[in-house]
Amino acid sequence: VQLQASGGGLVQAGGSLRLSCASSGRAFDSYVMGWVRQAPGKEREFVAAISWSGGSTYYADSVKGRFTISRDNAKNTVYLQMNSLKPEDTAVYYCAADSRYGLGYYIQSLDFGSWGQGTQLTVSS
Repeated sequence: VQLQASGGGLVQAGGSLRLSCASSGRAFDSYVMGWVRQAPGKEREFVAAISWSGGSTYYADSVKGRFTISRDNAKNTVYLQMNSLKPEDTAVYYCAADSRYGLGYYIQSLDFGSWGQGTQLTVSS
């Protein structure tokens, strides 16, 4: 599956932004979708993931209560709504997809088979 992330930009602390990730592959509704971010000089960090049906979601503690992941299988798109943004949220955000395992497998492993190109989020203080 091919993924195209968009929606990044520059926002002030406390602001909101929504990222989108469109898939051009088939059987989008069979994929676990995730968002992973990487800040300068740091390793990739799990942000959020959603099951193929959208019925299950999981968030990193650092974004819980501020970010919401959702998907529209009819549009082959997954979203990341980000509220109450903080400077420490600054990173390149990648969407990712995989269909081999359940949602829980990817939280620690980040072992997604497909990755988008990333979109930059910068939060100014």
